[in-house]
Amino acid sequence: MAIQDKMAARARARWLAAKAGSDARETSALLLFDTIAAVGFAAGIAGAIAEGSMQAWPYMVLAAGSGAARGLFAMAAARKGAADAARAKIRLRRDVVASALRRPAAATLTTGALMSAAIDEVEALDGFVARFAPARKAAAIAPVLVLVAVAFASPLSAAILIATLVPFIIAMALAGGAAADQSRRQFTALARLTGHFADRVRALPVVLAYRAEARETVVLAAAANELAERTMRVLRVAFLSSGALEFFAALSVALVAVYCGFNLLGLLPFPVPEQLTLWQAFFVLALAPEFYGPLRRLAAAYHDKQAAETAADRLMALPAPAAAPAMAPRTAPPRLRFADVAIRYAGEDADVITGFSLDIAPGATVALLGPSGSGKTSLLHMLLGLAPLTGGQVLIDDDPLGAEGSVAPIAAWAGQHPLIIAGTIRDNLRLARANADAQDLAQVIQSTGLGPMLAHRPQGLDTQVDSRGGGLSGGERRRIALARALLTSAPLLLLDEPTAHLDSAAEAALIATIDTARRGRTTLIATHSERLAAIADHVVHLGGGA
Repeated sequence: MAIQDKMAARARARWLAAKAGSDARETSALLLFDTIAAVGFAAGIAGAIAEGSMQAWPYMVLAAGSGAARGLFAMAAARKGAADAARAKIRLRRDVVASALRRPAAATLTTGALMSAAIDEVEALDGFVARFAPARKAAAIAPVLVLVAVAFASPLSAAILIATLVPFIIAMALAGGAAADQSRRQFTALARLTGHFADRVRALPVVLAYRAEARETVVLAAAANELAERTMRVLRVAFLSSGALEFFAALSVALVAVYCGFNLLGLLPFPVPEQLTLWQAFFVLALAPEFYGPLRRLAAAYHDKQAAETAADRLMALPAPAAAPAMAPRTAPPRLRFADVAIRYAGEDADVITGFSLDIAPGATVALLGPSGSGKTSLLHMLLGLAPLTGGQVLIDDDPLGAEGSVAPIAAWAGQHPLIIAGTIRDNLRLARANADAQDLAQVIQSTGLGPMLAHRPQGLDTQVDSRGGGLSGGERRRIALARALLTSAPLLLLDEPTAHLDSAAEAALIATIDTARRGRTTLIATHSERLAAIADHVVHLGGGA
């Protein structure tokens, strides 16, 4: 077990180092420059005191310049660390979202857990990249620089600093082990609470319908109380480690001050091989607190390390997104060929589709007609990389799609339940093309019949809608989805039950819109509707199914 723990720790350290990247070296260099400036500041202060008022001005200039440099280096290090952390989080969130979108069908992670991973767990790396990683590199070098400078003036003072460092390292190691365990438990409780809360908010209509709000409130309250208790335990350990650091830092400065004072007065009860001057004594006294400065900075960010390690364990467990073969760009309608295609979801005993073959000519429209469960939607999802191709082959023109491929780069898609985001109708249309201008929008509005809907709304395209599409009928949501599909100018159009649950008049109007939208594109429509299938060049009947 110990060997496995060590291997896991090494893998975690490598993963975190890769996420931090090489940018931390630049921030560490700025922190080291701050330490060098501290040496100059101590020399300036000591010289100004030792030389007297008339000869003090060069040392005062040195002290003032070094102090200003310290402020600039500290500010630059903070800004550089924050920028590095922002870039690292963007890269990692892209990986998490890609993993979520391409996770296996049998994956056990809930939507709430994935949201927690993309938000809270990625955010936990902020302090690690911005503060801890640079501080750790600087803490390995900066105390040595201070020690060398102190030893130059007083070797015995340097020996005192080293002597107080040993018990400090032992105390920090003991506190660090306890902090790691408590932090891991606290972060697990936070992830559990966040995921559970997000899942229940998503299912709130069902919770209210079955009057389960009281029970869910009790569960959430218990999880929140557990998180509060674990957070307090983490804080207790953090206070302990901070107290140990401050004690040994104060002890080292006090011992150096006593030694320097007694040495100057000649009152040491034992002989020493050095006699300090006023400059040496003040230089050592001014520089002694800087010996623990990098270690203080590291200890202050130590909790960031524990949180990042706990988050890393969870993020590393996410399945790596499969690299889909790049789909060559196309402007002309493509030819689609299905050869003995089979689709089976992970964990299922039977194929949803088996032995399916079809050749769709460029620019042709094909309707997949059949009952629920016959595999119509699965065929469309397989083209988009959302369902597994477990047998046979799919060719786009002469390019094989591959088991992990997707036609998304060349396709316009409108599903059974169109995505509506909280915002304006204009925002929802521009999901397809963010730079679409007023003329582009006017054209698709006319083509999809959205004009009458907008005419009845005083704010028109600027009408606000919520994420559930409140205030929009099923036909209006589908028209918005079709308008987005037209905005893409994609040569392949995929439609999944676009007229489902519409009355006869709304269905007829939407079919006319689809008939216009499909022209000049290769179109594949999954539908129950015989009326919609009638506009297709070819109808494929799928029966039975799992």
